[in-house]
Amino acid sequence: MNRTLRKIGFFSAFILPLLVVAGFYGGGWWNYLSVLFAFILLPLIDQLIGLDTSNIPEDEIKIVSEEFYYRFVTYVWTYVQFAFVVWGVFVIARRDLSVLEWIGFTLGFAVVTGGIGITVAHELGHKKSSLERLYSKILLMTVCYMHFYIEHNRGHHVMVATPEDPATAKRNESFYSFWVRSVFKGYAHAWQLENERLRKKGKSMMSLDDEMIAFALLPLLFCASLTVIASLLMDRITWEVPVFFFTQSILAFTLLELVNYVEHYGIARREISPGKYEKVNPLHSWNASHMLSNFFLFQLQRHSDHHLTAHKRYQVLDHHDESPQLPFGYPTMIMLALIPPVWFGIMNARLDSWSKKKEERLSYPAGPAVG
Repeated sequence: MNRTLRKIGFFSAFILPLLVVAGFYGGGWWNYLSVLFAFILLPLIDQLIGLDTSNIPEDEIKIVSEEFYYRFVTYVWTYVQFAFVVWGVFVIARRDLSVLEWIGFTLGFAVVTGGIGITVAHELGHKKSSLERLYSKILLMTVCYMHFYIEHNRGHHVMVATPEDPATAKRNESFYSFWVRSVFKGYAHAWQLENERLRKKGKSMMSLDDEMIAFALLPLLFCASLTVIASLLMDRITWEVPVFFFTQSILAFTLLELVNYVEHYGIARREISPGKYEKVNPLHSWNASHMLSNFFLFQLQRHSDHHLTAHKRYQVLDHHDESPQLPFGYPTMIMLALIPPVWFGIMNARLDSWSKKKEERLSYPAGPAVG
């Protein structure tokens, strides 16, 4: 694909917040505009356009990785989402919406903050730059999921595709069972990981250095601040603000967990000795190289390459032919995951093919062994 078109393509994610704003001011059923776009129109166009399995030439990877443009897109998103959340809580407090309007607006809002926002936070949270990590935390604060910064980087990437990983769905595990396990065990594991980090440094688990304490408090303080400001401006207690803020947060991180479910469903690394697993390789994540949805998701669907090299920037993630491939892009797979019989019917057959391929395959030299 033409390099300029590819660059422009990554700005496509900004269509979604614009649709939410347009739908809100359009009123009525227009509040569902972004949801319909994300889960009906986008999947249809995704299938029509097809796959993009091209990779950046190896001799250009370093150059493309260092291009500021790609970081600029994610930086802009951080400011847009922060402003978007502030706008959302204030308009929800100022205007009376019908139940159907409120549901549509909140669902569409979560598609933006969860579907795109957490994806950008995920990208930024893997980088060494303190600025990018700060932006990651800000984005996660707006959806009450700041522990993801710890659990994903220090938990999921170490234990992926093993029974110890809450974010790896097991075969025949419905999304609904997975959601409970991933959300609550993931949160508890983040506390455990942070406590272990502090113990190694000889610091108290109740010190100011404990990031989990800050991560638990910051979303509450953020919401409280918005509520107080809105209440002062409206000259009444704006109870709608916390209701909306926490509802969109739950929906947003539920969308994240749907993505987690799709990315690793049924995949298991071989245990080579008690508590020791084979190295991570391209067979250990489901992939989808559908061009359009990859633009919206900053190539998150090239997930195997991300697990091979977690710090690799989104613009240079590779497609691997040997990786297990999803039949559709993430938006379609997310909808299928909500209907367990349909999901199992499609994905278990693919899991069987994956298992055969895995048995036939020689060891792939990538990533650290886990123990």
